Amino acid sequence: MADIVNLRQFRKHKARAEREALADQNRALHGRSKAEKTRDRLTADRAEKFVDGHRRDSDPEKPGQ
Repeated sequence: MADIVNLRQFRKHKARAEREALADQNRALHGRSKAEKTRDRLTADRAEKFVDGHRRDSDPEKPGQ
């Protein structure tokens, strides 16, 4: 026999669990220290400069690019 479930309580429990999952995700994305953010930004900048420095010119009529 199936358990009797109060739908109002079930909906509240489900909404609470979804909010908690979103909060965990936001903590992972935004819960970093200033040093971690700076390190990640510097790493991304170095990678971008490396790629730009090794880029080949695709248009031979535009020198210096």
